[in-house]
Amino acid sequence: MYDVILCGARCAGAPTAMLLARKGYKVLLVDRAGFPSDIPHGHFIHRQGPQRLARWGLLDRITKTGCPQISAFATDYGDGLLTGHELSVDGVPIGCAPRRWALDTVLAEAAVEAGAELRVGYSVQAYVGDGERITGITGRAVGGSASCTDLARVTVGADGRNSKLAATVRAKTYETSPALTCWYFSYWSGVPTPGLELYLRGDSVIFVFPTNEGLTAVFVAWAAQHFPLVRQDVEAHFMTVVDQVPDLSGRVRAGRREERFFGASDLPNFLREPYGPGWALVGDAGCHKDPFLALGICDALRDAELLAEALDDGLSGRRPLNLALADYERRRNEATTADYQLNLHLARFRPLPPEALLVRAAVRGDPEATAQYYLMNQGFLTRERFMGSEKIQRLVAQASSSAA
Repeated sequence: MYDVILCGARCAGAPTAMLLARKGYKVLLVDRAGFPSDIPHGHFIHRQGPQRLARWGLLDRITKTGCPQISAFATDYGDGLLTGHELSVDGVPIGCAPRRWALDTVLAEAAVEAGAELRVGYSVQAYVGDGERITGITGRAVGGSASCTDLARVTVGADGRNSKLAATVRAKTYETSPALTCWYFSYWSGVPTPGLELYLRGDSVIFVFPTNEGLTAVFVAWAAQHFPLVRQDVEAHFMTVVDQVPDLSGRVRAGRREERFFGASDLPNFLREPYGPGWALVGDAGCHKDPFLALGICDALRDAELLAEALDDGLSGRRPLNLALADYERRRNEATTADYQLNLHLARFRPLPPEALLVRAAVRGDPEATAQYYLMNQGFLTRERFMGSEKIQRLVAQASSSAA
């Protein structure tokens, strides 16, 4: 009998298992894959994700996989390039982009080191219950014939947007929106980049960042209705968008593409009821959103921490488990709602609000103010503190006067 079984051992399940095991709980972590293994998903981490990894003692391990730290952001929402440098907090960069074979391996190994039991190459066949609550799983080794059943006080689905556990318990969704974008991406050698680059061009957007093995990732998204056309000739449509940014185009065309193009179009947006009798959801299983703001991994790390705290409260007896998990949902929603709504706005390729464009115009040309702007966007400064600064107020007044 386990305290917790987690189904899915990647960026949501593994840290949840690690945090619970560090508290002394008996944890089983299962995944159909083995590690290291890659998955064709975005992998940029920001919004305090690197800070969580550092606090857990894992950021240095990720850096040692050959993943560069990212402390420069350059964004162009059609208003010109705005670049911030030296973006770090207490020596920790505000961004990193490890390939999933690197990140997920570090996270799974950390869970095992903490005391969690890990089964890889393991397929969950069904979730079992007693008629009132989920009580565990039945599964088997991939390719094997013998099945076994394992029981737990709580079973957690960290099994992605198409969560089998969510389907089993018929977890309700809310704040839903259909897919808004489609994406293709690949990896180049010989393409220098200072950090994260974002370029919005009409109803397409480009993301560029350095990753493992000296490679540069280039992602392009279009409005979802363009997917049938784009997929007919991915490279041609991809480079047509990149060519809209001449400096970037020159760098990419001078480099060498090292991998095939990967694509994604099944990108629904929803929040899901994340708990019930004997079960909980974390990561994309509980909240899935368009990749525009690259929220997936940093939110998964945050929600792993929130869920581990709630399960600790409930399993230890400090609070009734259902109340602790209700608080988990509340805290998750409070943390994610504003970003979730902004993400939907941007994924519809709508312009930034006029006040946001004014602030960008105000800080442009002032490195210190630009750095503060990016730190505010990353959640290290409150908007009130940023906008309350005498310097920012003066710069905004000047920009407003110039615009008039």
